[in-house]
Amino acid sequence: MAAIIDYELGISTVDSGLIRPWQTAIHFILERGRVAVVDAGTNDSVPFVIEALRDKGLAPGDVDYLILTHIHLDHAGGAGLLMTQLPNARLTVHPRGARHIIDPAKLVEGTIAVYGEEAARRFYGNILPVPKERIIETPHEASIRLAGRELAFYDTPGHARHQVCVRDSRSGHLFAGDTFGLSYRELDMDGRQFVFPTTSPVQWDPEAHHRSVDLMLAFKPAAIYVTHYGQVRDVPRLGADLHRLIDAHHGLALKEKHAGPGRYERLKAGVKQIVLGEAAHCGWRLPQEKILEAFGMDIDLNALGLVAWLDSNPAR
Repeated sequence: MAAIIDYELGISTVDSGLIRPWQTAIHFILERGRVAVVDAGTNDSVPFVIEALRDKGLAPGDVDYLILTHIHLDHAGGAGLLMTQLPNARLTVHPRGARHIIDPAKLVEGTIAVYGEEAARRFYGNILPVPKERIIETPHEASIRLAGRELAFYDTPGHARHQVCVRDSRSGHLFAGDTFGLSYRELDMDGRQFVFPTTSPVQWDPEAHHRSVDLMLAFKPAAIYVTHYGQVRDVPRLGADLHRLIDAHHGLALKEKHAGPGRYERLKAGVKQIVLGEAAHCGWRLPQEKILEAFGMDIDLNALGLVAWLDSNPAR
């Protein structure tokens, strides 16, 4: 059964089923019987999307758009398969990502380079292409309309160069993918939420990340929807925290600029300490081992992203 959280103004979160409950979200925007699905999850997520539509009294044919915030496979791996189930939908994607949705071979190759072939195949399966004629490229300030409800796209690199955030005109809320970090609900303290940056490989850019966060904050949204996981509020506080934590990761990487062997291991240990420092700062009540379990893959990926940033910026 699909796990759904319903928010206001026709916005819902559907659990994608990836890795563990409440780890990776897919979002619905519903307007007058028409639907936009934000992010696709993986191939294994497709039945949850179809079931969630039916739970809401909707059919696959009621979906007008599948919106990709970016093309990392935990967001876009199921796009090709899902599009085969959505007969009337068009897929929106940043111009830098479109060619990889049409021909996903290099996207799969890059994912295997990060995770290893066995894990990549286990998580993501066979990635299907999407026909070019069903794709809408969404550069900065492009927009679409869902039954008259405007959804505007903004270029928000930092986590990835093919990342957009989407501003919903009706609510004023933003769908941020990974640019506004991750925020696991089991760590909330008496309803007080947190964010933590994801610096996963291979395109993290701290300066661009800061600019993108500032762009999102300038809209003054009452809520932002992150893929990991769901709606976050108290946006100005969270934005300030995100800036601080981007700087913490940047500083950690700079310490390794001229370091010798063992760089990845030291960066991983450093990211772990940032997580534990944030646990103390926020007063998370879970035992330390449970906190590290929640962040297990993220610590690895953040460290790999810092390695990739150092390798691509040797003069810094």
